[in-house]
Amino acid sequence: MQCRSPFDFFPRAAAALLALCAVALAPLAWAGAQVEEQLSASVQASLQAAISDRAAPRMVFNSESEGSTWILDMSNRLARKIPDPTTRREFLTTVHYEASRAGLDPQIVLGLIQVESNFRKYAVSSAARAATCRSCPSGSS
Repeated sequence: MQCRSPFDFFPRAAAALLALCAVALAPLAWAGAQVEEQLSASVQASLQAAISDRAAPRMVFNSESEGSTWILDMSNRLARKIPDPTTRREFLTTVHYEASRAGLDPQIVLGLIQVESNFRKYAVSSAARAATCRSCPSGSS
């Protein structure tokens, strides 16, 4: 014969006892008078710079001429999608920089951006993901 707990027979009593213990012990869990500290101006500036909408600070190419050739070629291809030449150059510089940092081929990243958002910066997917290049881990919806 299997040994049973008294709580198997009285689930409401067990729930009530658990709730009573939680209420009785709640004052003991008080963490004190914690105060949120203000960030210093330098920390705020660093955080703002980290999330700002600026282009990458430098291009990552083997040579300057190779970089200029790639930017010019891609810029001509994207002229219809991104009409402003300055915005287009900053966008391409950022894509190349970030793709290189992640070990990805920039052309593949540009292809993904075209499929996902057609180069619209604030495009929103049916799953409510907003960005130029939206991706999620496999298994996510």
